[in-house]
Amino acid sequence: MKEPLRRALLIGIDAYRNFTELSGCVDDAKRMCEVLKRHEDKTPNYDCRLFTSSRRRPIDSVFLKQKWNLLFHDFKGDILFYYSGHGAQADTGNQFVTHDGDGTIPGLAMNDLLTLANLSPAREIVLILDCCFAAGAGDPVLLGGNALLREGVTILAGSSSIGFAREIGGHGVFTDLVISALNGGAADVQGHVSAASVYAYVDQALGAWDQRPIYKSYTSTVSALRHCKPPVPNEVLQNLPKLFKKPDSLHHLRPSYEYTHKTAKQNQIAIFNQFKILRDARLLRTVDGQDLYFAALNSGAAVLTPLGQFYWRLATSDRI
Repeated sequence: MKEPLRRALLIGIDAYRNFTELSGCVDDAKRMCEVLKRHEDKTPNYDCRLFTSSRRRPIDSVFLKQKWNLLFHDFKGDILFYYSGHGAQADTGNQFVTHDGDGTIPGLAMNDLLTLANLSPAREIVLILDCCFAAGAGDPVLLGGNALLREGVTILAGSSSIGFAREIGGHGVFTDLVISALNGGAADVQGHVSAASVYAYVDQALGAWDQRPIYKSYTSTVSALRHCKPPVPNEVLQNLPKLFKKPDSLHHLRPSYEYTHKTAKQNQIAIFNQFKILRDARLLRTVDGQDLYFAALNSGAAVLTPLGQFYWRLATSDRI
């Protein structure tokens, strides 16, 4: 099945006329663009358009609104929007601050972005927002009767609706973690990185006294934002039902499974090599807790972990 087209708009703003200048947002947007435009194997991912500010080329509210409209207009594939810059609270709701913003009208309302997303024909939309008060996007009080999130929309916000986002070492704390997650830190056994797994990764990295990320999603499927090298090749996962008749079956080992033993057999060595991969990915363990090497020499047994049993069931239903 042909993959849906994917487009991404990335905005990084360091330069402001009426707000304190920032130092890492432009670089963060550039780094995010690099990681999103290709999967780890270098195949194309999102078709990215990156816009960053400088004193000579500011990003004002008219420019940003124009890019929003182009992003969502008449596109039925997958959309991603990333913003790194100031966020502000205003009487009309939280806003993305633009170069021309001031204390009265800081920029563009976060819920205006969400309204465009809700009305878009796009299949799936992910909004990654690294700014102060970012979770103000989706505030039901200010949405004027629109659905909070229509099906297929996900928000990854770097801070709560009343919280601050931080920069450390020239980079946004939230963006740094998201990029690490997309580079494989949040990948599952098959190498898929989803918005949900990115949030879980970021959430665990930030403590109770840190800025708190927010995850909002209304979706019936969990699609991958990026594919990384899988810790377990698909052919090994597909072989699980052949290695284990039932998900909780034991696979009895012999010294002949270990290639250094004088009784070693090539077909059993091949199985043992697969077991090592499964063990490293936490899909398999020995029954008595021995290392696989000693379990083989002592004629022990291996069994699938609960995670391994999950993938056994996927393999038997042809979902791998």
